[in-house]
Amino acid sequence: MSSVLFIATVGCVVANVLIAVADYARAPFVLANSAEVGLTPTAVPYLATLKLAGAVGLLIGLFGVPWLGLAAGVGLIAFFVGAVLAHVRARVFHNIAFPGGFLLLAVAATVYFAGGR
Repeated sequence: MSSVLFIATVGCVVANVLIAVADYARAPFVLANSAEVGLTPTAVPYLATLKLAGAVGLLIGLFGVPWLGLAAGVGLIAFFVGAVLAHVRARVFHNIAFPGGFLLLAVAATVYFAGGR
Protein backbone atom coordinates (compact mmCIF):
# COMPACT_ATOMS: atom_id res chain seq x y z
CA MET A 1 0.00 0.00 0.00
CA SER A 2 2.76 2.43 0.85
CA SER A 3 4.35 2.10 -2.58
CA VAL A 4 1.01 2.95 -4.22
CA LEU A 5 0.67 6.03 -2.02
CA PHE A 6 4.27 7.02 -2.76
CA ILE A 7 3.65 6.77 -6.51
CA ALA A 8 0.43 8.78 -6.14
CA THR A 9 2.34 11.42 -4.17
CA VAL A 10 4.98 11.70 -6.90
CA GLY A 11 2.14 11.85 -9.44
CA CYS A 12 0.55 14.66 -7.45
CA VAL A 13 3.82 16.62 -7.51
CA VAL A 14 4.26 16.15 -11.26
CA ALA A 15 0.62 16.92 -12.08
CA ASN A 16 0.60 20.12 -10.03
CA VAL A 17 3.89 21.34 -11.47
CA LEU A 18 2.65 20.71 -15.01
CA ILE A 19 -0.69 22.45 -14.50
CA ALA A 20 0.99 25.37 -12.74
CA VAL A 21 3.30 25.81 -15.74
CA ALA A 22 0.26 25.71 -18.04
CA ASP A 23 -1.44 28.30 -15.83
CA TYR A 24 1.58 30.62 -15.89
CA ALA A 25 1.83 30.20 -19.68
CA ARG A 26 -1.85 31.11 -19.97
CA ALA A 27 -2.55 28.03 -22.05
CA PRO A 28 -5.79 28.39 -24.00
CA PHE A 29 -7.43 25.42 -22.27
CA VAL A 30 -6.65 26.95 -18.87
CA LEU A 31 -8.21 30.28 -19.79
CA ALA A 32 -11.25 28.57 -21.32
CA ASN A 33 -11.84 26.38 -18.27
CA SER A 34 -11.33 29.31 -15.92
CA ALA A 35 -13.83 31.43 -17.81
CA GLU A 36 -16.41 28.64 -17.69
CA VAL A 37 -16.37 28.59 -13.90
CA GLY A 38 -16.35 32.40 -13.62
CA LEU A 39 -12.69 32.91 -12.76
CA THR A 40 -11.02 36.03 -14.09
CA PRO A 41 -7.78 35.62 -16.05
CA THR A 42 -5.96 37.81 -13.53
CA ALA A 43 -6.58 35.23 -10.79
CA VAL A 44 -4.96 32.35 -12.71
CA PRO A 45 -1.30 33.13 -11.82
CA TYR A 46 -2.17 33.40 -8.13
CA LEU A 47 -3.86 30.02 -8.19
CA ALA A 48 -0.89 28.60 -10.13
CA THR A 49 1.38 29.79 -7.34
CA LEU A 50 -0.72 27.90 -4.78
CA LYS A 51 -0.52 24.71 -6.86
CA LEU A 52 3.22 25.09 -7.27
CA ALA A 53 3.69 25.77 -3.56
CA GLY A 54 1.75 22.60 -2.78
CA ALA A 55 3.92 20.58 -5.16
CA VAL A 56 7.11 21.99 -3.65
CA GLY A 57 5.83 21.23 -0.15
CA LEU A 58 5.11 17.63 -1.12
CA LEU A 59 8.54 17.32 -2.69
CA ILE A 60 10.26 18.67 0.42
CA GLY A 61 8.17 16.24 2.44
CA LEU A 62 9.44 13.36 0.33
CA PHE A 63 13.01 14.46 0.94
CA GLY A 64 12.81 14.41 4.72
CA VAL A 65 10.37 16.97 6.14
CA PRO A 66 7.18 14.90 6.37
CA TRP A 67 5.21 17.47 8.39
CA LEU A 68 5.62 19.92 5.50
CA GLY A 69 4.43 17.27 3.05
CA LEU A 70 1.38 16.70 5.23
CA ALA A 71 0.63 20.43 5.38
CA ALA A 72 1.05 20.74 1.61
CA GLY A 73 -1.27 17.80 1.05
CA VAL A 74 -3.95 19.31 3.27
CA GLY A 75 -3.57 22.63 1.46
CA LEU A 76 -3.95 20.96 -1.93
CA ILE A 77 -7.04 19.11 -0.71
CA ALA A 78 -8.61 22.42 0.32
CA PHE A 79 -7.62 23.99 -3.00
CA PHE A 80 -9.12 21.23 -5.12
CA VAL A 81 -12.28 20.91 -3.01
CA GLY A 82 -12.73 24.59 -3.87
CA ALA A 83 -12.12 23.85 -7.54
CA VAL A 84 -14.69 21.04 -7.57
CA LEU A 85 -17.19 23.28 -5.79
CA ALA A 86 -16.56 26.05 -8.32
CA HIS A 87 -17.40 23.60 -11.10
CA VAL A 88 -20.57 22.49 -9.32
CA ARG A 89 -21.65 26.08 -8.60
CA ALA A 90 -21.16 27.02 -12.25
CA ARG A 91 -22.78 23.77 -13.41
CA VAL A 92 -19.71 22.89 -15.47
CA PHE A 93 -19.66 19.11 -15.29
CA HIS A 94 -18.07 18.13 -18.59
CA ASN A 95 -14.55 18.61 -17.22
CA ILE A 96 -15.07 18.17 -13.47
CA ALA A 97 -12.96 15.00 -13.64
CA PHE A 98 -9.82 17.13 -13.84
CA PRO A 99 -10.12 18.91 -10.49
CA GLY A 100 -11.57 15.67 -9.12
CA GLY A 101 -8.49 13.75 -10.23
CA PHE A 102 -6.18 16.35 -8.72
CA LEU A 103 -8.22 16.12 -5.51
CA LEU A 104 -7.80 12.34 -5.37
CA LEU A 105 -4.05 12.66 -5.87
CA ALA A 106 -3.90 15.24 -3.06
CA VAL A 107 -5.86 12.92 -0.76
CA ALA A 108 -3.47 10.05 -1.53
CA ALA A 109 -0.45 12.27 -0.85
CA THR A 110 -1.95 13.40 2.45
CA VAL A 111 -2.65 9.82 3.50
CA TYR A 112 0.95 8.95 2.61
CA PHE A 113 2.31 11.65 4.92
CA ALA A 114 -0.28 10.99 7.63
CA GLY A 115 1.09 7.55 8.26
CA GLY A 116 0.48 5.43 5.22
CA ARG A 117 4.19 5.16 4.45
